[in-house]
Amino acid sequence: MSTMEPLGLLSQGVEDWNQWRQQGSQLVSTNGNTHARISLREAKLRQAKLESVNFSLVDCCMADLRHAHLRAADLREAIFYTADLSAAQLQLANLTGADLREATLHEANLCGATLTASVVSTADLTHTSLREASFRQADLRQARLNYADACMANFTEANLGQADLSNAILYTADLSKADLTGATLNQADLREANFAMATLQDAVMYAVNLSASVCSVANLIGAALHSANLSIANLSLANLCMANLSHANLTGTILIGTNMIGANLFRANLQGAFLNNADMREGILCKANLRNVNLRYANLRMANLSEADLSGADLRGADLSQANLWGAKLEDTCLIDAAMPDGSIYGS
Repeated sequence: MSTMEPLGLLSQGVEDWNQWRQQGSQLVSTNGNTHARISLREAKLRQAKLESVNFSLVDCCMADLRHAHLRAADLREAIFYTADLSAAQLQLANLTGADLREATLHEANLCGATLTASVVSTADLTHTSLREASFRQADLRQARLNYADACMANFTEANLGQADLSNAILYTADLSKADLTGATLNQADLREANFAMATLQDAVMYAVNLSASVCSVANLIGAALHSANLSIANLSLANLCMANLSHANLTGTILIGTNMIGANLFRANLQGAFLNNADMREGILCKANLRNVNLRYANLRMANLSEADLSGADLRGADLSQANLWGAKLEDTCLIDAAMPDGSIYGS
């Protein structure tokens, strides 16, 4: 069947098209399964009215769908490779398993859309509306999501490796078990987002807002979190080894049992944070605000705490062996049973 024949049928209206699809027209076999794979390659469908259309398994490679109306459309396993869907209306559309590689979705509306297991790698989703959309187990590697609004979106187990989410809104989004290795999230709004067990190794997160987020058991090895807001976030058992948290806001943050070996916390604000049993060996905490911090049994061996403010901090049982405490403020600091820089046990 030529491209012109299905296009002609489509021009008669979505109802006629969907009825034709229900009849199982043009059945072909792919990977042993019989289904319809209709070609609309390079089709010109700009501003087309296609609400609730059945485009499942349709090949729309390189198609022009700019400003098209595809609300509640069935686009399961459709091919949109390099297609232009700029400003398209895709609210509540079903794109499960769809191929959107290198597609342009700039300023498109995908609110409430389902993109489970879809392939969106290297696609342009800048300034898109993705509120409450589902990207479960989707492939978004190297996708561009700058300034996207993904509030309450679901990215569980999605692959966002090297994706650009700068200035994106991910407020209350679920990214648990997602892979964001090497991703860029500069100045993104991640308040109350769920990153439990996510991988953010070597992610660039300058001035990101992670306030009240859940990052427990997350992998943040080498992450760049300079000037980030992590206030009252939960990073218990997270791995922040060699992470850069200089000038970061960690007030009231839960860092119980966290691996912070060699982390840079220069001038970071950790007032009232919970660092019980945290491993901060060789950490840089120069001029950090550690007032009223809970550091019970924390490992601070060889840490640099010069000019840090430890007033009112709880360091009971902490290991400060070979730590640098030059110029540190220790007013009302509790050091019972702590191992001091010279190897002695305080109070014994």
